[in-house]
Amino acid sequence: MAKKLVPDSAPRSFEESMAELEQLVAQMEAGELPLEASVAAYKRGSELVKYCSAQLERVEGQVKMLEGDMLKPFVAESAPEADE
Repeated sequence: MAKKLVPDSAPRSFEESMAELEQLVAQMEAGELPLEASVAAYKRGSELVKYCSAQLERVEGQVKMLEGDMLKPFVAESAPEADE
């Protein structure tokens, strides 16, 4: 029996979803999948992206609640500039 390339199960966690999505993208970019499997992989990838996005939005809402809507935008620290 052929191995199923794209599982139909619901995502179990954000991390597993991201790992599966990375695997699907790698397979599609490598051209390893026939046309029908590529379409199924694209559909599954779309579901995973929606799931991950919803999880991130949910967590962002929790953080905002914990911080009292006082979140500040993330600004990466730049390397100290040399005095001229």
